[in-house]
Amino acid sequence: MDARSPSARPPDGPRLLLERALALECDIDPMILRARLLRRQGAALQALCLEQELLPLF
Repeated sequence: MDARSPSARPPDGPRLLLERALALECDIDPMILRARLLRRQGAALQALCLEQELLPLF
């Protein structure tokens, strides 16, 4: 059970907004978006190859 008082917890509204914002695909690099799309389309091997190409960058 949470030991904090209800008034000490942040309201749920901002937390939910943050979770929704993080779920959006707003990455800068289109290659990351492409790898995600490939995974969703079931092309896991192609996505893995693309991710391996990106590793030296990060």
